[in-house]
Amino acid sequence: MPNHKPAADIAAAILAGFDDYREHFRLITNGARVRFEKAQWQEIQQASAERINLYEQKVTQVRQALIERFPAELLLDVDMWPLVKSAYIAMIDPRFDDELSETWYNSIFCSLFRHDQINDGNMFVHTTRPTMRTSAPAPQTRSYHPHGDLHKALADIFEDNRFEVGYENLQRDLLHLEQQLRDSLPDWVCKDPELCIELFASRLYRNKGAYLVGRIFTRDEQWPLAIALLHREGLGIQADALITDEAEVSIIFSFTRSYFMVRVGYPAEFISFLKRILPGKHVAELYTSIGFYKHGKSEFYRALINHLANVDDKFIMAPGVRGMVMSVFTLPGFNTVFKIIKDRFSPSKNVDRATVIEKYRMVKHVDRVGRMADTQEFADFRFPRSKFDPECLAELLEVAASTVVLEGDVVVIRHCWTERRMTPLNIYVESASPAQVEAALDDYGMAIKQLAAANIFPGDMLLKNFGVTRHGRVVFYDYDEICYLTEVNFRNIPEARYPEEEMSSEPWYSVGPNDVFPEEFPAFLFADIGQRRLFNKLHGELFTAKYWQELQEAIRSGKVIDVFPYRRKALSETLQ
Repeated sequence: MPNHKPAADIAAAILAGFDDYREHFRLITNGARVRFEKAQWQEIQQASAERINLYEQKVTQVRQALIERFPAELLLDVDMWPLVKSAYIAMIDPRFDDELSETWYNSIFCSLFRHDQINDGNMFVHTTRPTMRTSAPAPQTRSYHPHGDLHKALADIFEDNRFEVGYENLQRDLLHLEQQLRDSLPDWVCKDPELCIELFASRLYRNKGAYLVGRIFTRDEQWPLAIALLHREGLGIQADALITDEAEVSIIFSFTRSYFMVRVGYPAEFISFLKRILPGKHVAELYTSIGFYKHGKSEFYRALINHLANVDDKFIMAPGVRGMVMSVFTLPGFNTVFKIIKDRFSPSKNVDRATVIEKYRMVKHVDRVGRMADTQEFADFRFPRSKFDPECLAELLEVAASTVVLEGDVVVIRHCWTERRMTPLNIYVESASPAQVEAALDDYGMAIKQLAAANIFPGDMLLKNFGVTRHGRVVFYDYDEICYLTEVNFRNIPEARYPEEEMSSEPWYSVGPNDVFPEEFPAFLFADIGQRRLFNKLHGELFTAKYWQELQEAIRSGKVIDVFPYRRKALSETLQ
């Protein structure tokens, strides 16, 4: 008869580590309100990075504690772990963050064992949590019933959402928001006696903004709702925008943005609430958007293996120009690309494997300002060989033999990143109308500017390294040359001393390793003369060293530049 006591002790130690992680996560998250009220913009960025790092730090601590507490012949006996899992299930059943605790258990297991030991007997490949949850014991939302008086309903909302810092001009903002609401909804909706505004009880914080999130609904219809708040230093809090368009609210929760800080006692309840108002979002993306990126990774993996099990879909090479550093493949029916590092890089790339890994991990910790795709890093993916198109598998084995390995009928991907699949910008403009080309190039320029405002220089800014999302936004996704903007030395090209220098195929001036000459961008970025001229008209300042140097000065002085995840409408436009 097996001895269940050691298994239960190991399970309890794992769960105690999870509680420690959750407490530290809560402390960082709960400080968001004070940081917003005190306009501590630098501290907000630091807290965001600290919270991302927290998970791996706590996993490492628990792993070490287990190794020190339990004999290796016990702890590393994989045959005992089904008992550990069984004991753990009993311990987490009463919890309201139980889905997160399953992911935590998986992380601890994977820190102790090789990935070929992963199976549902030892860990939670599939969740054991119920699909439908019982209601949380405390109300998660607040409801407001206008009964024809939108102004009063909005006033009640702001009465319930006061800060230690006062509102700059609340009456002005209420009129502003009421008009935006009336402009956004059919007139009959605003008069519907059954109209209800339902908001999640906790505010969401990110960067320099705070958000009230919920929905507006009648008996037959609903709209998502986000109210954006700003803190204008020295002036007070300002209600900046009210958004009811599903696409725009979806962009606020985009995979291209930093993670929200929001007090959530019962994560599954909140994710269900968000899923109800943003049905186009996968739950993996929603968990990730509020900082539970490891559980988002679990949900992504479960969706992937479910797709492979139920859909006759094969991996193919991703459309677009082949990368010089990364090889990219995809599943046509699954909206994701898989990126692996090649064994050999193009001679023009002055990076090595370790540097590429460092760059991709850097993206997780910086403010992506809606312009860089989030990534998830995986090790030892195992897929049936039958799920690969033969040409795709042959190419992967040729260019990345150290990463892609055949073990019988199984393809092992030793290391990869996943990203949301987008249409490469260079492919998009080939078939776009003139108006679409102009809009895409304008947004391409805005993407470069907003990344720069967040102290990110893309390095290789070719159109093939940017993608177009389903909402038409241009997003950067190739990270092997990114760096902090303040690390770059932007220079003007010196004048040639005599004609022979200017005609030379080699530069007549010295070039340091971090030197960048924006005057060279037009010819480098645009082979198409028409596109070059159009972009120069839209964003020609990007071709001057002065633009970049002034931005560097602002960042070095400690300024955190505003980048808004929604379209702003001036008060004067709304209240005219």
